Amino acid sequence: MASEVLDWDSAYRQDGQFQGSLPWDIGEPQPELAALIASGAVRSDVLDAGCGHAELSLSLAADGYHVVGLDISPTAIAAANRAAQARNLRNAAFAQADITTLTGYDGRFNTVIDSTLFHSIPVEHRPGYLRAVHRAAAPGATFIVLVFAAGAFPAELETKPNQVTEAELRHAVSAHWTVDEIRPAFIHANMPSGPGAPFELPAHDRDDKGRTKMPAFLLLAHK
Repeated sequence: MASEVLDWDSAYRQDGQFQGSLPWDIGEPQPELAALIASGAVRSDVLDAGCGHAELSLSLAADGYHVVGLDISPTAIAAANRAAQARNLRNAAFAQADITTLTGYDGRFNTVIDSTLFHSIPVEHRPGYLRAVHRAAAPGATFIVLVFAAGAFPAELETKPNQVTEAELRHAVSAHWTVDEIRPAFIHANMPSGPGAPFELPAHDRDDKGRTKMPAFLLLAHK
């Protein structure tokens, strides 16, 4: 059976069930990725795959990197473009695109960053996505993936991200990239909690900003 596809533009318009803040929209790059950037692991040009409101792209551009952010949601891309203009970041560009069939960027990027996109792609579309970003990568490019690990969400929850085991992640990515490292990590999210929450999460820790630390994997690979 095909995986259910979330209406991402509805989410970024905050329609229906998405009214209020978006859990993954934390107003800054994911801390795991910020630490990698600070270590020097990222080289221009950078592709921010599934950029959303693009705090990762905007942060990279502010640090001098040349970045292209792509997302399937035109609402998210419009917001990212407005933010780049407001911050006078001319080295950040954004476009609406289906990342699973991406063309037109062959061999351009020295770094491809997937900040919580992988688990949002239907499982049957993963090979197309991995081929597309591999095609967009320059020789020797780095591929970085931050993805929910199995167990991040309740097992009984019917609609949830496509969480992965380490073996599943390695198998999928290694069909197209050379995997260098997979390590346990966290995705920090503003998850609803308390009596009004739509579901109860497992007992995850919180960071010093009160955000839930969701179990994840951080993968590094190269072309």
